[in-house]
Amino acid sequence: MNASSNAPIVTKGDWKVTMNPDDIYRNPMDIAWTFAYEFGQDKVEDLYRRAKQNQWDSDELLPWDHEVDPSNPMLADQSIYHQMPFFKKLSKSQQETFTAHSTAQLLSQFLHGEQGALMTAACVTHSVPDAGAKLYAATQTMDEARHVEVYAKYCEKIAMTYPMTPWLKALIDATLQSDRHEKVMIGMNMIVESLALGAFNNMYRSTTCPLLKKLTFNVMRDESRHVSFGHVYLGPVFAAMHEDDREEMAQFAFDAINVLAQAQMQGGSLASRADPGFMMVLENSNIDPDDFFKGMEEAEELGLVNKLPPGQIHALDDLMMPAIARVGLITKRTRPMYEEAGIPISEDLHILEAMEGGHPVVDETAAAAE
Repeated sequence: MNASSNAPIVTKGDWKVTMNPDDIYRNPMDIAWTFAYEFGQDKVEDLYRRAKQNQWDSDELLPWDHEVDPSNPMLADQSIYHQMPFFKKLSKSQQETFTAHSTAQLLSQFLHGEQGALMTAACVTHSVPDAGAKLYAATQTMDEARHVEVYAKYCEKIAMTYPMTPWLKALIDATLQSDRHEKVMIGMNMIVESLALGAFNNMYRSTTCPLLKKLTFNVMRDESRHVSFGHVYLGPVFAAMHEDDREEMAQFAFDAINVLAQAQMQGGSLASRADPGFMMVLENSNIDPDDFFKGMEEAEELGLVNKLPPGQIHALDDLMMPAIARVGLITKRTRPMYEEAGIPISEDLHILEAMEGGHPVVDETAAAAE
């Protein structure tokens, strides 16, 4: 593990992880006062009303007293891990520990992403010059705080919190360090939130844990508004922009999506040697990494690969790219850049629009499996 020398070691019983070191950097964004307190009947105000009506208290709503057995697969046993011949040779203790900790590592990425969303929503609140958008961004900030709370609590319930995967931190850092609120909203509301919304939809459909299922549904309902905000506010803003400014936004969108796409193309999944957190999962599970990855190769040769079943969605193809295309950020100049980078351009909006409509769980007939 190439952990930073100032990265803290976190322990829980016999388990330990090297957590990401705390990080502080300056943000060049403006702070915008606005004294035109005009709240009309447009789509941003509608989102604000929905956000007020749908606030929820996790202490009252979620069944935290539900007994969770972390050793049992919480994702309907669809994972390639449980199909691997190698996995079946492991001891019962190794299998149970790995099941709990690999799930905790996945949910830890949700947790860290929600902290990033908390900070970006706060940035938008202080920097967006529109009064209605300020109010909505404030509700999103509260949503994200609640999401940090519930995922932190759930990760500790099943195992422990794992470090943030490097490519996800790089993507959110680029968003937080940008110099305009429009870029922050592209990076978070249109890219990271699309990634999260797709993952939450798939988690909701596959989890067998009643607590995680209810938690995920309520988080998803919030996230569907967050993705919609990127469209209803930024669409008209980009349409009115000077072409040079719009191209700057389009370039930022491409750069951010490329960070994500290249990480995935280069084997940057959570289950890889490139992810320090996953290597810690193996260490805590007392599984030899060389044996594990040989087992992964064997499983792939046998055709035991992960496929999205009906009802699950691909965040990049079904949500992220359509969201970027819808607001005009795939331009004549940037379109060839996506093609050269090997990033498919999808402009089909039916899944995105279904998930934004206040009912974020997509119909199984609406979502195409890969």
